[in-house]
Amino acid sequence: MQYFVEKSSIVRKIWGKSDTILFIFAGAAAEFALNKAVDWLYFTGKLPADPLGRLFSTVRYARRIVFSPMEEANKAIDTMRQIHTAVEQNRGATIPDWAYRDVLFMLIHYSIASYELLEKKLSDEEKEEVFNVFYRVGARMGLKALPLTYTEWLPVQKEHLLQDLQKSKYTEDLFKQYKKHLGAMRFKVLIEGQKLVVPDRVKELLQFSDFSFLTPVVPLYKISRLMKMDWLLKNILLPADYKDQINELDVQPE
Repeated sequence: MQYFVEKSSIVRKIWGKSDTILFIFAGAAAEFALNKAVDWLYFTGKLPADPLGRLFSTVRYARRIVFSPMEEANKAIDTMRQIHTAVEQNRGATIPDWAYRDVLFMLIHYSIASYELLEKKLSDEEKEEVFNVFYRVGARMGLKALPLTYTEWLPVQKEHLLQDLQKSKYTEDLFKQYKKHLGAMRFKVLIEGQKLVVPDRVKELLQFSDFSFLTPVVPLYKISRLMKMDWLLKNILLPADYKDQINELDVQPE
């Protein structure tokens, strides 16, 4: 059986661990809030009303693509496109192609950055593999002007970060919602985690310092995983309502 992502792929390793996925979406949560097209996420009202629920909804789609046979993965991608098309029809406008590319670029960047933070540096071949998986997702969705290789993607991503991000009223409101749903202590951890994976442009716009108090914690966390004690830290740091869903992220679907 042919899978969308081969079973030996580094992408399965990245998307098969809850802590890596949580860093991916911590970073994306920061960058999403700055995107010039973020008003689209407010159109249905679902994101500000339940940012954590939307996170897990997005995770389920991404993991369905990564771990499914080719036909099922393609159906999941087609469903995502149909959902966005319905939103466009309801609003009477079209989501700009660059906004779709931005989301795709986030998945590429944060998949690499999060894995390298928690595991090890990726080789050029592995980075190309990550890029290729999400390139195929974008191509299936009909996105235009996608770079064809990881090397070609790097300068395009930098250009997107310069052109497509700005701090706005939506940025401030989304971060208020993050804090409301996480609580003050967990929100502080979110910010410190975001500092470890977001690009410099995002740090600049959000006025993040270069230092994160999680920097010295990461090596300790890696040790806790080896000792099978990482569950204790997760229980302390993550909302109780979502613990089961977070634990499920460590189980790779067959």
